Amino acid sequence: MNQISNAIATRDQGPAAQIETYRGEYAALVPSHVNADQWIRLAVGAIRGNKDLEQAAANDVGVFLRELKTAARLGLEPGTEQFYLTPRKKGGRKVIQGIVGYQGIVELIYRAGAASTVIVESVRANDTFRYVPGRDAKPVHEIDWFGADRGPLVGVYAYAVMKDGAVSKVVVLNRTRVMEIKAKSDSKNSEYSPWNTNEESMWLKSAVRQLAKWVPTSAEYMREQLRAQAEVASEPPSLTDAPPLPPTANALDDYDPAEEGPVEAELVD
Repeated sequence: MNQISNAIATRDQGPAAQIETYRGEYAALVPSHVNADQWIRLAVGAIRGNKDLEQAAANDVGVFLRELKTAARLGLEPGTEQFYLTPRKKGGRKVIQGIVGYQGIVELIYRAGAASTVIVESVRANDTFRYVPGRDAKPVHEIDWFGADRGPLVGVYAYAVMKDGAVSKVVVLNRTRVMEIKAKSDSKNSEYSPWNTNEESMWLKSAVRQLAKWVPTSAEYMREQLRAQAEVASEPPSLTDAPPLPPTANALDDYDPAEEGPVEAELVD
């Protein structure tokens, strides 16, 4: 077999081909609102467009496919700021590790249906920022968009406006707090870590991850829906002639009955 044939055979058996092999399983895992074909194209494109990622995925295809399974179950786009795919050294070789990004956490909050707006912003030294807990409902953040330089990152904040108009807890983190969070990350020293390739996005993630403790996220919402549904089912039947409620199956499509514990456990540093 010549070199060209070898290359074709390797590619046909590589990580991208394995995604196609398990297309049906991934399509069954993604939530109903996610286009499965588009999700699979994103996963394949993320690997084929990056030699380092493709090699890391090929080193342990099983780990790679498992990380993609997490992205599929959460309904997040692999290879984007919703769900990073990064090479990590393990046992002397690089393998793929998936990391939920700040946009992924924001997506989970929106998907829960309780928040109408999620605000996550970084603050730089030359910005104007004012917020007094107990006095201000939300921060005042003024940016000189036409200034020469906003300066270095000094903080980050996040909050949500709920559909009833209420404002959630406002999370504000300064540089010291963000660096404490970074210090706990296993990936902080990796050249491929988002902490080193896209630092501002990790500041944003640090804030929105704290916010996720105070507002409903997708998995929490699904559990609550199941609990409410179970309570209704246990009530005696009504004797009125009221029409039945519309079906709620769509709201439960991405619920994982095996999942237990707080949602934060799904959000990997």
